[in-house]
Amino acid sequence: MKQLTHTACAIATLACGLTAGAQAQTTDYNPSWYVAPSLNASQPDTQLATDKNTSGLGLRFGRAISPTWDVQMGLTGTQTSDGPPRFRQTTLGVDGLYMLSRKTIRPFLLMGIGAQYDELKLPTRDNSQTSPYLSAGLGVQASISDQWGVQLDYRRNHAFRDGNNLGLDMTNNSYATLSLIYLFDKPAPVRYVAPPPPLPTRVVVAEPAPYVAPAPLPAPAPLPPPAPRYERYTLSATELFGFDSAQLQLPQPKLDEIAAALALNSQVTNVVIAGYADRLGSSQYNQALSERRAKAVHAYLTSKGLDPSRLRAEGRGEANPLAVCTNKNRAELIKCLEPNRRVEIEQVTVQRRIS
Repeated sequence: MKQLTHTACAIATLACGLTAGAQAQTTDYNPSWYVAPSLNASQPDTQLATDKNTSGLGLRFGRAISPTWDVQMGLTGTQTSDGPPRFRQTTLGVDGLYMLSRKTIRPFLLMGIGAQYDELKLPTRDNSQTSPYLSAGLGVQASISDQWGVQLDYRRNHAFRDGNNLGLDMTNNSYATLSLIYLFDKPAPVRYVAPPPPLPTRVVVAEPAPYVAPAPLPAPAPLPPPAPRYERYTLSATELFGFDSAQLQLPQPKLDEIAAALALNSQVTNVVIAGYADRLGSSQYNQALSERRAKAVHAYLTSKGLDPSRLRAEGRGEANPLAVCTNKNRAELIKCLEPNRRVEIEQVTVQRRIS
């Protein structure tokens, strides 16, 4: 066991040196320490007087020390499940993992050193020995979340024996290991650093020939101011309201256009919004309905930011019919009187340039 102790101290010293040497590197990986309990299966060297595979448990501690290297230290123990002979092997070592990728799936190559303790129990004798070993292998890691992952690796341990206690000078053992990885710290959030602004480009321009300005042209005569023109917008109540209703139906793109035109021409004032109804129903009811319709349009336009003092809502009831209908069928009569149900927006000034 004295040799095992010396080897373990050398492994710990090497791991500390590798970790300290990587402290100052700037990385885009998670440098957190992690723990990795494992399930192990081993095929001992047939020279050890056993042809039975062994299985057991292990525990590793590891850390990413650069964009391409991980270091792992750990202890494994395997033994045969039945016998005789009975064989038990315990290893303590440190591995360097050369990472081929830092993405979700991370294949790697493995190199390691350590010490192994072999114990062989035969019906006639018991032997045990501690030996240093070198290992090589390959494997893959896969991320499950920010802090959880798995590792699967396969390695060959080449042990150098001293004293020949087991009757061998060297042995080769194969190991397959499945580990569950837990990182103690979550990865740091990625911060976006804006690239520096480009340096100004110096442009050298050849000096042009002397320029002689032409004689100035006479200034054009100023254009006369545009003449105002008064227009009346007639909107069908069928497009604005349901039958016998003063509730505006949305959307209203035509009213939006009128509101935009008035917003651009703040000098336009005294805009009259006149509501009309058809002759169906009493004149008092139709007068009130036409007023409600005019006020609904007034409220919609002012909701678009127009000054209410520029607009005036009026109800004109059955006045100024556009259609005279004598249909007997009520549905046909309602359809025929549709032009009379309307809202007119009067005295909207539209200024246009005179060509």
